[in-house]
Amino acid sequence: MRNWLIKSEPSDYSLADLQADKVAIWDGVRNYQARNFLREMEVGDRLFYYHSNTKPPGIVGLATVTKANVVDPTQFDAEHKYFDPKSTPEKPRWQTVEIAYDKTLAEMITLTQLKEAFSPDDFAVVRRGNRLSVMPVADDIATQLLEMGGV
Repeated sequence: MRNWLIKSEPSDYSLADLQADKVAIWDGVRNYQARNFLREMEVGDRLFYYHSNTKPPGIVGLATVTKANVVDPTQFDAEHKYFDPKSTPEKPRWQTVEIAYDKTLAEMITLTQLKEAFSPDDFAVVRRGNRLSVMPVADDIATQLLEMGGV
């Protein structure tokens, strides 16, 4: 099992939305590095769910990968904001994962707390200017995050 951090603006899709839906496809990722990380994910991988573009931003809960290498259907929908005219069903450019809600942390681990606990070299989410919506989390960092989150 590997650990990952996924970011979402709560106004787009919050952890509470995932909790209500129980399972969802993590669609709409249109950054090649983030897509490549999604391609590496496997069933059972742990996801730290991060709310971005909110005050304060931070990790709010946990989810689990339930299906890997899912073709992102939004790339084929001409009416969708994530439509990709260069992508075809025969040669899709964008893969994703299906995720399931696991738990909500009793208290958010804020970005400020993350910056106090981790260096930019150890945890990319605290790196200035990092806008990736999907990134790996080292096992030792994941252990610390679980402790910080009271899990």
